[in-house]
Amino acid sequence: MLLCCWLALVALVPLTLSTNPGVKVKLTERGLEYGRQLGMATMQQKLKSIKVPDQSGTEKVSPIGKVQYSLSNMQIVNVGLPQSAVSLVPGTGVKLSIGKAFISLHGNWRVKYLRIIKDKGSFDLNVNGLTITTSIAIRSDETGRPVVSSVNCAATVGSASIKFHGGASWLYNLFKSFIDKALRKICPLVASAISDLNSQLKTLNVLAKVDQYAEIEYSMVSSPIISNSAIDLNLKGEFYNTGKHQEPPFSPTAFSLPPKTDNMLYIGMSVFSANSAAFVYNKAGALSLYITDDMIPQGSPFRLNTRTFGVFIPEIAKQFPGLMMKLLVKTVKNPIITFQPNNVTVQATATVTAYAIQPNSTLSPLFVLNMESSVSAHIFISGMRLAGAVTLNKMDLTLGTSYVGQFQVSSLDNILQMVLKVVVIPKVNAQLAKGYPLPTIGKMKLVNTQLQVLKDYMLIGTDVKFNG
Repeated sequence: MLLCCWLALVALVPLTLSTNPGVKVKLTERGLEYGRQLGMATMQQKLKSIKVPDQSGTEKVSPIGKVQYSLSNMQIVNVGLPQSAVSLVPGTGVKLSIGKAFISLHGNWRVKYLRIIKDKGSFDLNVNGLTITTSIAIRSDETGRPVVSSVNCAATVGSASIKFHGGASWLYNLFKSFIDKALRKICPLVASAISDLNSQLKTLNVLAKVDQYAEIEYSMVSSPIISNSAIDLNLKGEFYNTGKHQEPPFSPTAFSLPPKTDNMLYIGMSVFSANSAAFVYNKAGALSLYITDDMIPQGSPFRLNTRTFGVFIPEIAKQFPGLMMKLLVKTVKNPIITFQPNNVTVQATATVTAYAIQPNSTLSPLFVLNMESSVSAHIFISGMRLAGAVTLNKMDLTLGTSYVGQFQVSSLDNILQMVLKVVVIPKVNAQLAKGYPLPTIGKMKLVNTQLQVLKDYMLIGTDVKFNG
């Protein structure tokens, strides 16, 4: 994988938007250096695997005259790229320089001259002091995926030496033309090596599937900011209902990443991204849950039936004796998520509707409670996903509608808190544990990762490893 796998993050989709980002990504000089190491190893293998086509033609060679020649079975036996460097050109792009490179090639030669004289043999060609300088351009294709290409390439050769097996010294003059032609093909070979990455860049999760309800978009909302020390990217970072992109009734606010450079990569995810997820799941109707007695732990003295609730609301036991019950917990508006230093809080407004289950399975409504709840969230990295778990802070109940007369809502506090803690929150945490995809390319893994919650955004500082 070449350096361009990093640079894929620079051009996710065409820049059709101009708004504050939900996600910011910073690629530091440490990250670029790691990309250079991967790139040189891959390019060296690419150059070694190049098949050199047979060559033939006629050259005028002094003192022989016209010589018909053919060069065949040519193979590159060694390639060295001992010196290379990647540098950022502020406001422009990335420059790749390769120095003191060398290529060794073995092949067969055959000549015919003076109409009747033929000769053949083999040769070893060594090109040394090869210098290559190119700029890497990045753009988006018609599908909104990144495409990379080499531009402004220049190549020079320090020296070339040829060892013939058979033949005469005048053959050197023949190979001078061949070396000149080969030099002109070095830049196209480099361009080809860079262009081959485009198939790998198709793995970039510009639109990442989360589950049956949601997907998250990581398109760019502005051009990359290239400085002397980093590439800063502004990504949309917004959740949408799967296959239906509807903007929420709120917009991202501006935030800035701190000037840290210890890690290869920094990802800042704003509270806007989290709240867009809450909007999506609420709109999809995913934030509702029916609770039945079989979901209550067997050892609990509380059972979800009219006998238990009849202790607190006698009219329930009187009107619906000996029946099981069902609760529906459902959000009535978008949960609100806030990020404060080292603290993530979710405020949710919901209703709790209680039903008695009749012998024919029809549901008879008993009451509706309004519930205001607050939970704290612990956020962590799991693989290439952002995951979490919540714990209950507080819960407040008020009576919305009663079909069984007036009663003291506070008498149900302990029951409803138990339901939240042993049924609802474990269900929520099971979903949060699955995580939400971070922007990624190829077989990318995060290592040495730290996560910090700051005001209005969370910061992920990480190194990166590519496998395969």
